[in-house]
Amino acid sequence: MSSLELGAIMRTQHACRYFRTDPVPDSVLYDAIEMARFAPNGGNRNAVRFVLVKDAVRRRELGALYLPLWRQVTAAVRSGAASVTTESGHVRSVALGFSNPAKAMADGDQFAEHFGEHPLIIVVCVDIAETHPTDTELERLSIVGGASVYPMAQNLCLALRAQGVASSFTTLLVAAESEVKRLLEIPEHFSTACHIAAGYPLKPFPTKLRRSAVEEIAFVDRFGDAFTAEARR
Repeated sequence: MSSLELGAIMRTQHACRYFRTDPVPDSVLYDAIEMARFAPNGGNRNAVRFVLVKDAVRRRELGALYLPLWRQVTAAVRSGAASVTTESGHVRSVALGFSNPAKAMADGDQFAEHFGEHPLIIVVCVDIAETHPTDTELERLSIVGGASVYPMAQNLCLALRAQGVASSFTTLLVAAESEVKRLLEIPEHFSTACHIAAGYPLKPFPTKLRRSAVEEIAFVDRFGDAFTAEARR
């Protein structure tokens, strides 16, 4: 296990786009999942399952599903659009918040074009009946059920990072859920929540990630009243 402190792990757990070809040892994966399972989840119902896709043929098939979805989204980005409207009428942002959008797009292209070659693809599945979304009656997309899924997925990424394994979290392939479920023989009552590409990074882990400042994302008592660094004094 890494001697890195939690803060260092969290500050350098980036979305890796370039992986070495080395496989991730089963012992590393087992330890990571063993830690990830302690994430909080609704009612402690343990609705999440991980499918570790190591087989080269199945990974290539996932890559063949992923690339067209990536090209569809990036076509809108490259056209200058800030958002797209789905067939169901939902508006989805495609704007990029990177300091160097051109580099981010190039890195994303490389990741997508080689998706089926990444050393490991982890399919995060959930039995939705075991989640308890409390926002289904609101006139918007439901999001609350993810509280029983994504903390465990993030725990897994952090536990991998602690052992020197990089990862990249993507929800894009969920759009091809029926094909993924057939390929991996996922039971009907499970849904795919996200996919995590993982492996040893080709480049060193970053020393600094660009994120919004605390004052921009945290407020005191009412939305807009910034939580400032003065609180640390």
